[in-house]
Amino acid sequence: MIRITLFLILLLAATPVIKAQPFGKLVQKMPGIVSYTMRESFSKDVPGTLDKIKAWGITDIEFSSLFGKTAPELRALLDQRGLHASSYGVSYDAIAQKPDSILKNAKALGVKYIRIGSIPHKTAATLEIMQNAVDVFNRFGKQAHEKGIMFCYHNHGFEFQPYENGTLFDYLVTKTNPDYVGYEMDVTWTYLPGQDPAALLTKYPKRFRLIHLKDVEKGVAHSDKGGMSNEQSVILGTGQIDWPAVLKAARKTSIDHFYIEDESKAAEEQVPKSLAYLKSL
Repeated sequence: MIRITLFLILLLAATPVIKAQPFGKLVQKMPGIVSYTMRESFSKDVPGTLDKIKAWGITDIEFSSLFGKTAPELRALLDQRGLHASSYGVSYDAIAQKPDSILKNAKALGVKYIRIGSIPHKTAATLEIMQNAVDVFNRFGKQAHEKGIMFCYHNHGFEFQPYENGTLFDYLVTKTNPDYVGYEMDVTWTYLPGQDPAALLTKYPKRFRLIHLKDVEKGVAHSDKGGMSNEQSVILGTGQIDWPAVLKAARKTSIDHFYIEDESKAAEEQVPKSLAYLKSL
């Protein structure tokens, strides 16, 4: 018995460990996808859309809607396919007015993050808007933290109004509790308002937890409006964004999930090409 055990130990020690191959050299893990990319398909056929996503090799999804399903129903569909939801996108009003309901859905989905896409505004960003947001973010972030979930704010362009020696986005970051509030960078809505996404990632390496990989067609003018036409959302690497610089900076941050977000109506044709580009870097 001792000889057999010793033989097995020696055999295991001599067996080479096979490591999982990275997705690519610069982007080492297969990116996830934002459900908004497939919004039209999801609105018609949730199971079929999940099958399309799985066929691309993507297993990680950020949901910005439940698409008519309950959270447990959607979780079951994901589990059946070996997929998972890592982030749940909701509205500013939802976290301010019905946090318990949001947290219940998030726990049912099994997500690690809850994020909102913007702060309601009818004017350019003001200090008062950001002060109110700081209160909402810190309060909900603490509630989420107590449930084992991290709250993140997704920038949408308007936050980069000048303020003191920086911007109102800087104010938002510095006034929110880092234990309770993280950030999701939307690369396009950082770049179009005139910011350098790589530099911003470097400035706040511990605060960014999620990132939307979205490119913008060449020739589109800079703007802080946080919107563009569908056809201006293009295959990664064919637009204005310096992806090698952004992704090199992102690797030195606390970003946990990289999501492709393609707003084009041709997203189903473009996503595989974006994946191929990321893999090639």
